[in-house]
Parts: sequence; structure tokens; C-alpha cells
Amino acid sequence: MLNYDENKPLIAFVVPTGIGAATGGFAGDASLKAKMFTESFNVIVNPNVVNAACFSGISDNMLYVEGSALSQFIKGKLFLSVSKKRNKIGIIFDKGISQGIINVHINTINAVKTIYGTDIIGYEVTEKPCGVEFFNLKSGISSGRVQNNKTLLEAGEKLKSRGAEAIAVVCKFDEPPEDNYKDGEGVDIVGGVEAVISHYLSRELQMPVVHSPAFEDITITKEIVDAKAAAEYITPTFLPCLLFALDYAPLFSFQNGKNNISKDKLKALIMPYNSLGASVVADALKNNIKVFAIKENKTVLNITKDVIGHKNDIIVADTYDECYKLLKEMQNEK
Repeated sequence: MLNYDENKPLIAFVVPTGIGAATGGFAGDASLKAKMFTESFNVIVNPNVVNAACFSGISDNMLYVEGSALSQFIKGKLFLSVSKKRNKIGIIFDKGISQGIINVHINTINAVKTIYGTDIIGYEVTEKPCGVEFFNLKSGISSGRVQNNKTLLEAGEKLKSRGAEAIAVVCKFDEPPEDNYKDGEGVDIVGGVEAVISHYLSRELQMPVVHSPAFEDITITKEIVDAKAAAEYITPTFLPCLLFALDYAPLFSFQNGKNNISKDKLKALIMPYNSLGASVVADALKNNIKVFAIKENKTVLNITKDVIGHKNDIIVADTYDECYKLLKEMQNEK
């Protein structure tokens, strides 16, 4: 159950996906850092912070908000609706996924429903294969495209008409090339296009939507991999973390009702040190929301406060622990 405490300040802990973040660039490896802040704050997290394949770092006072919705929230165009009831979750499967792999995911869904009581209303298979492509850009970040995003939207609309309030999406992905990801280095090459899919459907359907990939080769590795990536190497499906987090994710509202949260509640945005080019940073600064850049968490980007021209408006902290202490001091001064 979501435990939003009106007496605690609200902050956002964000690690964009697909940018090679030292913390949060792998599989749920930013979870413990984010959880530290929940001791004193309500914390908005983007999915990349806590998603970890068959695990999830979500806790009951974290608000799980996909990136495009977070951007609209900080702009003041969207409100977060906190509910005590479980969300009705639908699942989209890409028609390109073989039936055997879909069956593995259906078994996963049934296990989550049986053990956790998650309210999963059912699934839709897209009318056409989605055709997901992924690659790294010259900047080093990961990106991609979907050849047929309309078929995803149509499946999402069917689930919405059936009563879904949140949606998990599973698309077929080709096997990624060999890289250093399993060694805790480099960029998650599939992360960028996953964000593209989630952003698109969340915006069009106006509800929480999060994506996980499906691979035809579900062989479990017998090698030891880096701890930061380990969650993704011990499971044939990455769907569970989506279902755990969507269970009580805040829904979207376009009017500021009694139980809704507005941008005026948000006191701080925490970002990796050199990934400050995101629109959420500009919008936070425009709305007098404090922005913290964490020096211990660097990415393949080089967009620092000096680059964006906000030398005096962004607070640099060496570590997440230092940031937590600074926020606590600011809270105590009030």
C-alpha cells in the first residue's frame, strides 16, 4: 500500500535510463540510495531507479512515476493521484514474441497474482509485431525506435476500455551485442528505447505505463556477473518489477483535487552530476524547485551546471549521503 505522508516534504530522485550512470545505470542498483531518502521524505522515483527484473526496490513511500509524466508534473500540467486501493493493471505483449516466451510471462503473471494479490485484469497481444530496434548514439547514450508504435497504442486502448488503470508493456528485443554491462560498466543498450516506448504510451493513454523487454534466449547464465547487473541474469522475464511497482503507482489527474499532489509540493530534484540537460531540470529551476547534482554519480554525458549556465542555481553534493544531510538541514531550518 502506498504510504504518502502529508507531513513529510516531497522530493524526486531521478536517474535517467540508458546514459551509463555509475549508480542506477544497471538493475535496481540505485534502490538503496533512494530508500535512504524515504526516512525523512516522500520520494518520487522514475522506474529506472528501482526496476530490477524479478526484484523491485520500490517501498511504500516511493511514488513510482514514469519520466514523461514526471516532466508534465513538474510543468504543472499533471497532478499525481494517491489512492489506497490497488491499481488495475493490464499487460501488452508484442505479437513478435513467440508463444513459448509469452507462456513464461503468463506463468509469471499468475504467480504474482497468486502470491501478492496484484489486480491484473488481463493482457492484449498487439495485432502486428512492434519491430523494436535499439542502438547507441554517438554521444554514448542508448536510444532506438519502434517501427509500429500504433499497434502498441491500439492494444493499450483496448486494455484501458477494459478498466486498466496502469499498463506493463513487454516487447520483443533481439539479443544485444556483447558488451561490458554484465561487468558493471558501460551503457544499458536497451534502456533508451524502453524509455521511448514508456514515454509514448504514458503520454497517449494518460496513465502509468512501463516497459520490460522479452528475449527469445532465456538461458540463465552460470557465470558470476557484477552485483549491479546481477538481477537481470537470474530470471527469464523482467516483468515482475513492473507489476510490483505499478500496484500502487500514483495515477494521473488533470485537475488539482483533494487527494492530488501538485508540483507545489515538490521541494527538490536529485540528478546525476553531469546529466542536467533533461527537461525536468529546466522546469524545476523555472518553478523554484531546488536541484541537486550528485558528483559520485557520473554518466557518459557531460552536461553539468556550468554547461547549462546555472552555476548558482544548482547545488552540487559529492555523494547521495551528503545530499541527504543537506536536505535535512534545509528542512530543519524551516
